[in-house]
Amino acid sequence: MNDSRRLGAMVDSDRLRGYFEGEDERRRITRALFDEGASGYDHAESLTALGSGAWYRRQVLQRAGLREGMTLLDVAAGTGLVTVAGHALTGPSGRVIALDPSPGMLAELKKKLSVETLEAYAEAIPLPDAEVDFLSMGYALRHVGDLDRAFAEYRRVLKPGGQVCLMEISRPASRLQRTLLGFHIGAVVPALARLSGRHADIKRLWRYYGDTIEAALAPQPILDALQRAGFTDVKCSVTLGMFREYTARKP
Repeated sequence: MNDSRRLGAMVDSDRLRGYFEGEDERRRITRALFDEGASGYDHAESLTALGSGAWYRRQVLQRAGLREGMTLLDVAAGTGLVTVAGHALTGPSGRVIALDPSPGMLAELKKKLSVETLEAYAEAIPLPDAEVDFLSMGYALRHVGDLDRAFAEYRRVLKPGGQVCLMEISRPASRLQRTLLGFHIGAVVPALARLSGRHADIKRLWRYYGDTIEAALAPQPILDALQRAGFTDVKCSVTLGMFREYTARKP
């Protein structure tokens, strides 16, 4: 299997080779990074959002078809930023399940919401077949270890007609934009977070976060992987040149 498939939404990049070698080491190191930065994650994300905060996440989910009464699975839920938006849209008659491999991140999520949580990876979702109406994933696709396995799991747990909605930050086309984004994420956000005196030091996590954006796949291989998994109506839209929304439907 080539590197772009084995390392999920990442391309073969020297920047990422410095973090780990192989899937087992990738999982161990990234879980530690996210556990370490969990308490400071929300503050850092608010500095990184560039106008794509809570209102944007809610609008994306609405456009993709999330409605009251649905069962939502939020994969790689982290501290629950997308989960919160989904919980508001599904309402009291809905069901929300948050999945993430980081216990530290899930602990932060539980401070905000009382929902079902699963400590697991996208490639092995501990749910029955055809269990959910809608599956979301916010800004975590490039952390997935194997796109084909993850998308096969997404299709399996969705009910017929169910929708998948993947939000992602993509590498800007312009070299200048890429440089500015890298500086903002890798230097400005950690400095502001540290000066604010709020929560954990997120410098290491945000450096990795920025490097994965620089190393991320272009949209077409992701769309191809969704189609290989058997999804239909596969689409990608972009906002502000870097915020992408991948949507697809299970037949």
